[in-house]
Formats: sequence, C-alpha cells, structure tokens
Amino acid sequence: MNSAEILRFALRGIAANKLRSILTMLGILIGVAAVILLVAVGNGSAKSIASRIEALGTNTLTVMSTSRGSGGLTMRIAESLDDPAVAPDVRSVSPVVSTSATLTYEGAEHEISSFVGTTPSWFAASNFPVATGAIFTADDEAQARRVVVIGQTVAEELFSGVDPVGRQVTVGGALFTVTGVLAEKSSSGFQDSNDTAVAPIGAVRQVLAGYGSLSSILVEAADPSMVDTVQSEISTILDRRLDSDAYRVQNASQLLETQTETADTFTTLLGAVAAISLLVGGIGITNIMLVTVTERTREIGIRKALGAPRRVILSQFLIEATLLSVIGGGLGVAAAVIGSRFSIVGVQPVIVPSSVVLALGVSVLIGLFFGGLPAARAARLRPIDALRYE
Repeated sequence: MNSAEILRFALRGIAANKLRSILTMLGILIGVAAVILLVAVGNGSAKSIASRIEALGTNTLTVMSTSRGSGGLTMRIAESLDDPAVAPDVRSVSPVVSTSATLTYEGAEHEISSFVGTTPSWFAASNFPVATGAIFTADDEAQARRVVVIGQTVAEELFSGVDPVGRQVTVGGALFTVTGVLAEKSSSGFQDSNDTAVAPIGAVRQVLAGYGSLSSILVEAADPSMVDTVQSEISTILDRRLDSDAYRVQNASQLLETQTETADTFTTLLGAVAAISLLVGGIGITNIMLVTVTERTREIGIRKALGAPRRVILSQFLIEATLLSVIGGGLGVAAAVIGSRFSIVGVQPVIVPSSVVLALGVSVLIGLFFGGLPAARAARLRPIDALRYE
C-alpha cells in the first residue's frame, strides 16, 4: 500500500466520526490560539510600555523623593542641578508638581489624574510637543500666569468640535486660559498619556498643589551618551543637600532595559501557561484515538488478514492523529490572527511570528506523540484476536 492510499484511509477514518474529530480539533485549536494570543498580549503590552518610555527620551533622568531620609525636593534643589560648573552635561532641569484636578468648561466637567505644573523646558525634555497653539513661555512661568496646555483626550472631552485655544477652563475655582493642545501620544492599555494638562508650576502651586515638596525633577542630558555622566553629576549635588536615601534617580535607559527583561519573562510565562491547554488537547487526541482503535478493531483484523503490514496500520493511525492536530493548529492560527485585531484587557496584541511557528510545530509533535500509543496498539493487534472482537 502506497502513501496516497494510507492517507486516503486516514482521511476516511477522520470523516467517519465527524463530531468526534471536530471536538478533538477544537481542543488543539483552543490550545494553539491561546499560546499565540497570550504571547501576543504580552508582546503588545511590552511594546506599548517601551514606546512610552522611549517617548520620554532616553536622555532623561527623573529625580524622585523617597519616604526615607530627611528633607524633600524643593525649587532650590532643582535650581542647583542646573549648574554649568558642577553639572556641565545637563541640558535642562524641569521641576514638576503633579496632582489630580477637575476641569470645567461651559457646564462640561472632566477629571484628570495628572495636572502637571512645570517649566517650559519640560515639553522638549519629555518629548511632548504641541499640535495646535503654543506652550506657555518662561515669562508665563515667572509670573505664575494661569495658562494651560491640554492633552488630546481633555480637548475631546471638553471641546468637542470647538478649537480650545484661547478659551478658558475652570480648575480649582480659578480660570486658566488654554494656550495649546499637546500632540497625541501612544498610550499603554492602563493609562491614557493624552489625558493630562500642563501649566506653569507657580500657578499650579498657587491654585492646586500648595508649596510643599516637588513631585519630581526631570533632568535632560545634553546627549544620550552622557546620561550616566549626568546621573553621577546630579547625584553629587543631591548628596550635598539631601540624605543619600532621601531620593532616587530613575534613568530612562535603565528603566527601558529592566522593563524589556521583565516583559520577556512575563511573555514567556503567559506562553507556558497557554501551552498547558495544548497538552490537554494532546491527551484528548490519545483518548479519541484509543476509542477509534477499539471501534475499528474488526476492520484492522480484516486488513491484517488480507496482508496489510504492521507499518501500514501504524502509519494510518499516526497520520490520522497528526492530521487532527495540523488542521486544529491551522484553525487555531486563523483564530489567533482574527483575535489579535481586537484589544484584549486594554492591550492591542502584537503577534510574534516565532510563536506561530512554535505552536504549529508543537501541535504536529503532539499528534505524533499522543497518537503514537493508539497507533502502536492498533499495529500490535493479532488478526485472529481482532476478527473475534465484538
């Protein structure tokens, strides 16, 4: 019997029990789709977070207070970091206060969790340009004028169909004039980067935040290659003014590297969890094929009595099991591709090609491995025993 005839018998065996075959393929389909989609979710989440970190600029450092030590970040400390003599590689220093606030315009209200008070240098350092209008000026900041630059989400929520520039919003009982709208930024599934507003730090402290410690200080290095040097320079200055455990410096480059390592581990874990469903699908193939062999015992006996060699019987049942896995795997890939077009838990999945190849390869191996026991059992049947089977 040639390969074409063996394949024909295998296909006939699959078609003889359509419902059983469909249920078996469904188990593999779910397993393959789960592996591909969960890896895609992990990859999509990693890319989203990485893009946000990169958008901040890999030449920036953020100084933040800790709960330990004495003292906090102040305007004087921020000013001391912008010292060409001690820190010549610093391009700009932007003190930051951040608080939540509710913005109101003609009866419409919108609450944001990040109302930022800072200086004009913050926009360039954080890579957050305006799309329309303009940022506030150094004079606006010096005079603590109540002007504000809003994000795209805020503009859409409060000024649908209206140009926000030049209009006034109420924040904390005070009127702020909108000078510009920030360009849209990509967001992770968990936080909207465009749902923000930025105003002169003096105005924000007067109206909302008070005159306590700064939330953070954003330091921009003159060049990405000088980030480590700048970190050393500003740490020297900070150590003179604060306890060493009263602050921490967050390096964007280091943060990106750490995040990438964490995301890779997370994605691998998701893939491993999903792979369990493939294993369950393989066990399902074993059970179904054992039932199939039992039901077709007399057929096997007749074929062996007519001279069918052991390898032909073995090949037929192995091919049946493998075909079930391959068809189920192919449908699983199609389901995963369709599923990746939709947002999952706020994350846009990004399919990893290697996960598709791996999932398909594993599905084939599952067919061969888990179909091996039933196939071997069928091949070992003695013709006289098989013909007596009722």
